Amino acid sequence: MMESEVSIRIATLAEKPMLAGMAQFYIYDFSDMHPVPPDDFDFEADGTFGPMPHFDEYWSEPDRVALIILVGSKPAGFALLNTHSHFGGTVEHNMGEFYVARKFRRSGIAGEALCQILKAYPGHWEFAVMARNHAAQAFWPRALASASNVSGLTRKEGDGIHWTGPIWSCDAV
Repeated sequence: MMESEVSIRIATLAEKPMLAGMAQFYIYDFSDMHPVPPDDFDFEADGTFGPMPHFDEYWSEPDRVALIILVGSKPAGFALLNTHSHFGGTVEHNMGEFYVARKFRRSGIAGEALCQILKAYPGHWEFAVMARNHAAQAFWPRALASASNVSGLTRKEGDGIHWTGPIWSCDAV
């Protein structure tokens, strides 16, 4: 993978259905992370997992941004940014959701996309990871530590009320 092949850009309203489709694969990836709560990941009547919570708000609220991750001209994933703090209240930037399709994983694409996002959106960040998502728990600290514009990287545990699992915070300049 060449760095120039990876890019990010804001998703248009016309691209919302494409991201909604990718979100189904993102939700599916969580379905085999144990323990799975009893009512999570049940199929809807149309065979989907249903919409991702707050998904529509990424096209209507000013503090939310939907980004497409591209490899060349082809979609490879998405990132959903918001200002929700997993400690309660708000934060300057929160990585609400981050998804790279399986065929692009372990190739450096996710790390490069993250670096571009951090450069495009400087400020204080939070990255919360579900306790059962072991792959993400390995990815985030490594990717954040390797980003050239990140400082003050810290890890705290969620309080069990607002979040259960690790939360990384950092500043991007």
